[in-house]
Amino acid sequence: MSKRTLTEKGGRLFRATIIPITVLVVWQAFSSAHILSPIILPGPLAVIQKWWAYLLPPLPRNPLTDSWLSWALSGELPLDAFASFQRVVVGFLIGAGLALPLGLLMGANDKIYRLFNPLIEVLRPIPPIAYIPLAILWFGLGNPPAYFLISIGAFFPVLLNTIAGVRHVDGIYIRAARNLGVSQYQMFVRVILPAATPYILSGARIGMGTAFIVVIVAEMIAVNSGLGFRILEAREYFWSDKIIAGMFTIGFLGLGIDTVMTRINNHLLRWHRGIDA
Repeated sequence: MSKRTLTEKGGRLFRATIIPITVLVVWQAFSSAHILSPIILPGPLAVIQKWWAYLLPPLPRNPLTDSWLSWALSGELPLDAFASFQRVVVGFLIGAGLALPLGLLMGANDKIYRLFNPLIEVLRPIPPIAYIPLAILWFGLGNPPAYFLISIGAFFPVLLNTIAGVRHVDGIYIRAARNLGVSQYQMFVRVILPAATPYILSGARIGMGTAFIVVIVAEMIAVNSGLGFRILEAREYFWSDKIIAGMFTIGFLGLGIDTVMTRINNHLLRWHRGIDA
């Protein structure tokens, strides 16, 4: 790797981290100077300490030799993160799995579009949180109401972007395919679907982000595990450091999912964006 490449990567890393590092330094300075109450807003070091205790599994306890930290370890973070991630994935797959075929049909067929669009426009502005009472009434407590709420959150972004992608296919492609005598099936599979793929993937990315927002709300109400549940539990005991640790965990997990989806999009859309293999 050349020196110029290393310098460019170092510059990008510096620009990406300078603001977060500055915020953390100022935050810790205010906390150390006791300008901020540790109950209301604990400092970054306290949050990291709690996050570490939240991450590590508990040790065998010996009251005579154990430090205070060994008593504080819980090991809840991996289990909670996995529970939230699993709910997001299942709910997203349900919502996107229903939205994709409906969006393709509504985009490709005006009759189907006119038939379903009034209902879609009525339901779309209703936030998934408004369905919580019905979700609990219909499905009880546990994972089923969470899946229901998350699938609603993922459904509409995927649906609307799929419809937009199909309906905005460049007419030049359609006319060229017709001049070549392709069938309706070939037109849909070889022309319309590839041209709409950028819209569909954008909708999937937005839908995944929405699903991650909804799962936290669902876990605060309908389930007894996950990051949302743990944040609500910490609020009841005024564990501000654990609340913030959970919030940062949500942020990092969401960042990881979004990064993976962005890489998948870039890989699948190399032909569209002109990205070199």
